[in-house]
Amino acid sequence: MKEEIEQSAKILMQSGIILYPTDTIWGIGCLATDAKAIQKIKELKNRPPEKSMIVLVDSERRLQDLVEVPEVVWDIIDLEIKPITIVYDNPKGVDKSLIASDNTLAIRLTKDPFCRDLIRKINAPLVSTSANVSGEESPQSYSQINSIIIKGVDYIVNLQQNETAKHPASSIIQVSANGGVKVIRH
Repeated sequence: MKEEIEQSAKILMQSGIILYPTDTIWGIGCLATDAKAIQKIKELKNRPPEKSMIVLVDSERRLQDLVEVPEVVWDIIDLEIKPITIVYDNPKGVDKSLIASDNTLAIRLTKDPFCRDLIRKINAPLVSTSANVSGEESPQSYSQINSIIIKGVDYIVNLQQNETAKHPASSIIQVSANGGVKVIRH
């Protein structure tokens, strides 16, 4: 795993995009601060510009660097059974193209060892968007990923390629600055 982290970090630091396993399905990723790489992902996926992408962080500290975390979030994180993505108000520290028109950002505090270690190595949040062309089903395993995606990334992580996703998708919850909670996807 160490070699895969080193190689992935090298590509990411050069504005590259990677195809990698996450705590849910395979994702396409780049530095969340790199406008050029984010644009490459949007073009590869043929993604509408207004459609936002999520960001992975490795720690509570990095999460707090990006957003003001309402108290209720810590309870939600403590009680989670499967990966959970939380939509926060007023994000900072990421490229503006990742921030939705309502000034929100979806962030997941990942527990996946590869993702956590990679984020620590690059010392930045990591974009994570499903490894599919917009409008297609999200692949549940590496073998289901469209060849357009495979050919379009700069690096493919050589881990978990024979496994099926542990979780087909994360739950998505929106938490407003005043602590209001809304379930978007369970």
